[in-house]
Amino acid sequence: MRRGQHSSGILAGLVGLVLVAACAAPDRPVATPSQPLGASTAPASVPTTSVGPATPNPSSSTSEPPGAAPHLGLETVVSGLQSPLDIAWRPDDPATVFVVEQGGQVRIVREGKVVGTPFLDIRGLVTAGGEQGLLGLAFHPDPTDPRFFVYYTALDGQEIVASYTTLSNDRDRADPDSARVLLRMDDPFPNHNGGGLAFGPDGYLYISTGDGGGGGDPLDSGRHLDTLLAKILRIDVNAQGTGGVPYGIPDDNPFLEVTGARPEIWLTGLRNPWRIRFDRATGDLWIGDVGQNEREEIDVARAGIGGLDFGWNIMEGTFCYRDGGTNCLTDELTLPVTEYGHDQGCSVIGGTVYRGEGQPRLRGWYVLSDNCSGRFWVLDPDRDDLRAPTFALDSNRSVSAIGEDASGELYATDLGGGELLRIVAEGG
Repeated sequence: MRRGQHSSGILAGLVGLVLVAACAAPDRPVATPSQPLGASTAPASVPTTSVGPATPNPSSSTSEPPGAAPHLGLETVVSGLQSPLDIAWRPDDPATVFVVEQGGQVRIVREGKVVGTPFLDIRGLVTAGGEQGLLGLAFHPDPTDPRFFVYYTALDGQEIVASYTTLSNDRDRADPDSARVLLRMDDPFPNHNGGGLAFGPDGYLYISTGDGGGGGDPLDSGRHLDTLLAKILRIDVNAQGTGGVPYGIPDDNPFLEVTGARPEIWLTGLRNPWRIRFDRATGDLWIGDVGQNEREEIDVARAGIGGLDFGWNIMEGTFCYRDGGTNCLTDELTLPVTEYGHDQGCSVIGGTVYRGEGQPRLRGWYVLSDNCSGRFWVLDPDRDDLRAPTFALDSNRSVSAIGEDASGELYATDLGGGELLRIVAEGG
């Protein structure tokens, strides 16, 4: 296992998303790090590299080891939302939470109420249903920059990343005429679309993409660097690229010198990364990757570490998936930090590390959930070894996202119930 320089270093059968593939696979052995892979199954070159530590958010506390694992509870903030899928915050707006609805609207939640007029309405541009729709939202980290970014499935099935700006005279409304498409990605299947957006502490926009769909990655996207699918991308939205490309490529992206590779790629080997979040204290990137039919996994890329390959479709979690092989783990692949089987759930919802002030018992814990079972778990985020997550709540909710507000308090969305929920630790 390799983590750069760190040597220990949706939604099935429910309303809305269906993040779990329909294809079954045979029982598979657990990976062991002995026999190397042949060149036919590994990417041509996977330069797992450190590009230097990211600078943590100066407004947040430093990382601290958690105490006893907390039990969690949920409090309803608002109801009446339509298939909510994501949660976002504006840097200078601590009183507001933005909720993405699958059909193509972004709703503002403020003072315990849903603001009547949608912040954004692009329903006329979006294919919604199943795993398609308006999937992700992120605001520019500079409060003086009016741009925000969305990820959605277009009417022709392509996955789109676009920017919009807020109206100059009303920052609670998006300017519908300000759309600027940054990326168009062909996607031949309707499932496994990823859709996560997050700005890192380096100021770059990170984008999570699925493997393109089908079962078992028939496109082999996780094994190829000439496609943007099955990846975490990293682009500079403050720069202009060559040849009319509306974004720049950071000069320390790890695949810039790899022949045939897309320069936007930061991480690879992901099946359907559902929610990516940065730890605002450390700059670590946390990824929930939905499994095929046996293992749900949480991956982490420590701050400033690019080029990691998380193994799909050679591996599903710690299981050898491809060709029913054994001894599939090599130094080119990175194991998850936690996983669980389908006796516990079937569609992982990646969360984040709590760094807020309102729940002291929760501070320093990573929180994750599962859409199918509604279970919540917590995990010590400072360890790199593989370990089981600690059970924290059985909510019976169809959880579709976990996210923060501007002050670091945690929320979840209930897809079927149409609710925004506050995550709390029992006993504060």
